[in-house]
Amino acid sequence: MAIHEEDPLKPRLFPLFVAALFASTPALAHSTSDAGGGFVTGFLHPILGWDHVAAMIAVGLWGAFLGKPAVWLLPVTFPLVMALGGAAGAAGVPIPGIETGIAASALVIGLAVLLAARPPLAVAAIIVAFFAIFHGHAHGTEMPAAISPLAYAAGFVIGTGLLHLCGIAFGVLTRSKAGTVAVRSAGGVIAAAGVGFLTGAL
Repeated sequence: MAIHEEDPLKPRLFPLFVAALFASTPALAHSTSDAGGGFVTGFLHPILGWDHVAAMIAVGLWGAFLGKPAVWLLPVTFPLVMALGGAAGAAGVPIPGIETGIAASALVIGLAVLLAARPPLAVAAIIVAFFAIFHGHAHGTEMPAAISPLAYAAGFVIGTGLLHLCGIAFGVLTRSKAGTVAVRSAGGVIAAAGVGFLTGAL
C-alpha cells in the first residue's frame, strides 16, 4: 500500500518523528560492564539497549503486518542468524560498522512498516537476517567474558524473542483500519529513532 499525498498518516507522523529525534535516552546495549553475568545478563542485554529494542520490535511489527507466514518466519530468522553473528563475535571475527548496522536496522525496518512495504517473503527474510548479524555480533563480543557463555547466549536469544513477540502483539492491530494507522505510526517512530541512533542523538 503506497502512501499518497492525501495519506492521513503524514500529519500524524510528523510530531512523532520530531519527538523521537529529540529524545535523549542513551542506548545502553553495548556497555561491557555487564559482561560478567550469565543468563540474566544475556536476557537483559537486548532489553536495556534502546537500539536493540527498536529493531527487534520492528521485526515483530513487520512480520505481523505482512501476515502469515512472515509473522513467524521473520521473528525466527532473526534470532537464528543473530546466534551466528554472536558466534562470530565470540570468536573475534571482525565485522565492520557494527553500531552503524544496528542503528540502520531500526531505520530500514521501521521504514518498511511505515511505508507498508510488502516485498517477496525471501527478500524480507534476507533484510532481517542481514541486520541480525550486526546485533548478534554486538552480543557475541561480550560472551567470552561471561561466567557462562551458553547461558548468556540463551538469555539474549530469549530476550530477543520476547521483544519480537511484543512487536507481533502490537502488529495484530492491523486487523482494523485505525490499528493499521497505529502500527504504521509506530514504524515511523522506530525509523526516526534509527536516524537518532545513526546521528548519535539517541
